[in-house]
Amino acid sequence: MHRSRLSTILFDTTEPEAAAAFWSAALGTEARPVPGEPQFTSLPGALPGLVTAVQRLDDAPGEGGEPRVHVDIETDDLDAETDRLKALGAVELSRWLDCRTLRAPGGHVLCVIPLHSDRAEFEAAATAWE
Repeated sequence: MHRSRLSTILFDTTEPEAAAAFWSAALGTEARPVPGEPQFTSLPGALPGLVTAVQRLDDAPGEGGEPRVHVDIETDDLDAETDRLKALGAVELSRWLDCRTLRAPGGHVLCVIPLHSDRAEFEAAATAWE
């Protein structure tokens, strides 16, 4: 058995400063750099219960750098959750550190990431899978 939950909404862009300014104003929160992770700007409290952030894309438009929204699913078992989503039709695109990037049917990008939230919060919100 493993558990997982939708944990994060990311606004991916090659223009992170403009995106962070817009989304922080639109969602009524202050944009904050994430210490030690310069590609992320946090939008704390924008969506209660979810991490919300802007992620800088390094690729230029036309090279994979198109603006998009993607979600992260956090899990206590990366292999099991990746396999579960692939069995549902997702295709694994890449791996970076402990992150697995997949494309869901319909074309949406999602990442499977290791547990990063408060353990009690995760256990309260996660779904258990056999």
